Amino acid sequence: MNYDQIFDQAIDRLHSEGRYRVFIDILRNKGAYPNARCFAGHNGPKPITVWCSNDYLAMGQHPKVIEAMEDALHDVGAGSGGTRNIGGNTHYHVSLESELADLHGKQSALLFTSGYVSNDATLSTLAKLLPGCVIFSDQLNHASMIAGIRNSGCEKKVFRHNDLEHLEQLLAETDPELPKLIAFESVYSMDGDVAPIHEICDLADTYNALTYIDEVHAVGMYGEKGGGISDRDGAADRITIIEGTLGKAFGVMGGYITADTRIVDCIRSYAPGFIFTTSLSPVLAAGALASVKHLKASSEEREGQQAAAAMLKTMFADAGLPVMESTTHIVPLMVGDPVRAKKISDILLAEYGVYVQPINFPTVPRGTERLRFTPGPMHTEAMMRELTVALVEIWERLELRKAA
Repeated sequence: MNYDQIFDQAIDRLHSEGRYRVFIDILRNKGAYPNARCFAGHNGPKPITVWCSNDYLAMGQHPKVIEAMEDALHDVGAGSGGTRNIGGNTHYHVSLESELADLHGKQSALLFTSGYVSNDATLSTLAKLLPGCVIFSDQLNHASMIAGIRNSGCEKKVFRHNDLEHLEQLLAETDPELPKLIAFESVYSMDGDVAPIHEICDLADTYNALTYIDEVHAVGMYGEKGGGISDRDGAADRITIIEGTLGKAFGVMGGYITADTRIVDCIRSYAPGFIFTTSLSPVLAAGALASVKHLKASSEEREGQQAAAAMLKTMFADAGLPVMESTTHIVPLMVGDPVRAKKISDILLAEYGVYVQPINFPTVPRGTERLRFTPGPMHTEAMMRELTVALVEIWERLELRKAA
């Protein structure tokens, strides 16, 4: 058995398909987001502008967040001391969970080390606690949700993306006596569209199903307090479990769920992904706590982000670039080929100092490869104009198809 050959062939396949992933070497400039320094392929750090970060509101640079993390570091040190059943709950964890429960109007919350882990651990554990559970999963659900459903070992039925008729068909043909869970996202991050939350909840009520929503790409950015699309649409009280992240709009790291106390206690008590994992550093919890509190009280960042997204969409469309339709802060630009998507990304970085990562399979279906821009409140109109000019030049140079 030639193990090296097997590994080499696996990597060669990615190269031949044009979807080998390269992670660039950068450092962000504190207090100057979206400016950063790139260290890859240069004699020294090269100034770049970041256009694809999920730090959507630049809260990772916010003075309140940095100050809270510095204070916690000097107060309690760096680490948490292990899992929470061994190291205990630091007061930062307790305070953050209370703040998150309030954000979503739920009784309780539970912290995890990432949004991936919160989805995987919760979905896999929940289904195992419900004998014979059937999970109904949106076709475009995130890989972490798919992993959790797969790890649950329960029956899974996939409904076409945001297709209420297909979802109802699957619900209707399922034994009414079996436990049911509908799992979906609020904002789908690659297309930028939104789930029909109330309509899904109506079906859940009709067919006696629980609901699980991933608000990862919406928390902090939508709703009066930043509770996500379910907050904006007045639907949070209809959702059984709301899952979110602290690593995107809140600018730090970690994942969480919110639900009634009974459900949260079950996940806390049964989920291996919670029980056997070292808990978040108190420093991270302190920073996330400061961020959540700030965004619950301030709409300035949300308004700035929405204005920036609208402006960039208009500029792309006016320039004839193939910007995909999006009702959210996500601005996807269709390329349709992995090699060309990578080529555009490389030219932008090398010649224009613009960093945007190509999005390829399996993140998106083959043939729908794209560039995904996430303009935020710190991206200026001048930056957007420079970016648009650069993209138009590259599109013409590579003789790419423009918008219809």
